Amino acid sequence: MGTKNISLTEEAYETLKARKRPNESFTDVVLREFGGEKDVWKGFGKLEGMGLREAFEEQRAEFDRDFDEKQDELLGQ
Repeated sequence: MGTKNISLTEEAYETLKARKRPNESFTDVVLREFGGEKDVWKGFGKLEGMGLREAFEEQRAEFDRDFDEKQDELLGQ
């Protein structure tokens, strides 16, 4: 496999360096962080059981109630 030289700003370099693990090359970091993972379902379900669905549904119901109240108020009903 060949290599390529690239230029990075100091900020980008420091960010990459901060993500680098011991005994890991910068190539390893780039591939781990940005490369190759094609499985879009990999993290699916990771947040299951955290109450997010219930929180979302509660917020949605509150929004719907507020919307209905404002609509009634504006339409004089």
